[in-house]
Amino acid sequence: MISADKMGKAGPLRNGLERLYLTSGWLAAASIASICLLVVCQVVLNAIDRVSGLLTGSAIGLTIPSYADFTGFFLAAASFLALAHTLRQREHIRVTLLLSHCNSKLRHVLEIWCLLLAGGVTLYFSWYTFLLIRESYTYHDLSSGMVAVPIWIPQSAMFLGLVVLSIALLDELVCALMGSKQGYLETDGGLLEPAAGESAESSSGEMSCPK
Repeated sequence: MISADKMGKAGPLRNGLERLYLTSGWLAAASIASICLLVVCQVVLNAIDRVSGLLTGSAIGLTIPSYADFTGFFLAAASFLALAHTLRQREHIRVTLLLSHCNSKLRHVLEIWCLLLAGGVTLYFSWYTFLLIRESYTYHDLSSGMVAVPIWIPQSAMFLGLVVLSIALLDELVCALMGSKQGYLETDGGLLEPAAGESAESSSGEMSCPK
């Protein structure tokens, strides 16, 4: 995670982007916490119902209306809102079998190609998610549970996560095109060793992303 000292030394644009990614991550964490709270509350209510059934012979019927729907909405929000922050924290699963056998120049070209492809796909899904939200809002689509929730609300969390991920991928792409090292490559756990003949100075002398 970006420390306050590190963010303080960065420029205003870099600070703003890192705060955006961090805020998106915190929103995802809040969504996960909401799921835990709903599940715990429902378990407690089920336990009260069970005790009531044993003592009186009939359950009270306590339940959180549409709690399954709400947990699903929070899960979707957490999944999408966490994408950009996970990328910046180098926690996305990356298959590096091909990259590990490439020299630094070819590896750099392949990283740019991957970022272009990922950014294009994410922007495509962002646009069509926006169209889906507009359609849901126009036709007043509602969830089918006990609590009728306008569908555009959970869809908006998905859209926000995709937009922030698009920004993060474009951020990494700009760094790559400028010849700087991408944020998600700052540490690789030793999986990507310098290619044969590549000096330690050239490996350690790579520029970091512009601030």
